[in-house]
Amino acid sequence: MKNESINSLNNQTREAWNATAQVWDEKMGDEGNDFHKYLVRPAIEKLLELKPGQRILDIGCGNGLTTRRLASLGANVLGIDFASEMINNARKRINFNQKNQELIEYQVLDATDETALLKLGENSFDAAVSAMALMDMAEIEPLFKALTKIIRPNGCFIFAVMHPCFNSMHTSLGGELIENEKEFYTEYYIKVKGYLKPSKVRGLALDNQPQAHIYFHRPLHILLNTAFKFGFVLDGLEEPAFTEEIAARNNSIGWSRFSEIPPVIVARLRI
Repeated sequence: MKNESINSLNNQTREAWNATAQVWDEKMGDEGNDFHKYLVRPAIEKLLELKPGQRILDIGCGNGLTTRRLASLGANVLGIDFASEMINNARKRINFNQKNQELIEYQVLDATDETALLKLGENSFDAAVSAMALMDMAEIEPLFKALTKIIRPNGCFIFAVMHPCFNSMHTSLGGELIENEKEFYTEYYIKVKGYLKPSKVRGLALDNQPQAHIYFHRPLHILLNTAFKFGFVLDGLEEPAFTEEIAARNNSIGWSRFSEIPPVIVARLRI
């Protein structure tokens, strides 16, 4: 059973995402932002190696970006999220005029609740994915434990998170004007602190977000050792970054300026 502090954090996180659901849906739309389009989605699809007809669990599905995409590629997809308003928006975005959208199902389900996850059925899924959701979960052990039961043998779990080494509430982006004998130019950098310490920090994913939510920072050794504890092995890894072309056309200091440092890490864990 969860202790009171975990329950409290979980409830606060759910409340924040329900409050943000409409703004999030308007911002992400049907295709998502640049992070999703250029970094997260291509890396997940590369590691997933999806075959039409496979049954996939999309964990923390939000407004259904990944769910819809995988269904369009021929998968039967169950999208789950603990924020009911997110699920409401995901259901509204199903367009049955588009390919394979009848293969989508949504359910309000808390991915930190092992008992609820197990009710989905033993060996029910060929694979599970989670696109940028684990860092919003107060605890992840129940999820990893349950996945070993509900994913079929030799199945996989692919997750994408903000890269804990470079992109967290403990990092900051900056730029410095450099002069040499030929020109002035800007050199961009990332300042990192507090990496090894697990922590929780309130922050905003969007400028106009009505309520801050909690980010749960976990260094890589904690994130991966949790998976290894329950028998997963790591057999695929991507660290996508924005291309130099995208960096060159952006004038502001943001992640799209960095073509050599990945803001996202995407891992494939095999049972």
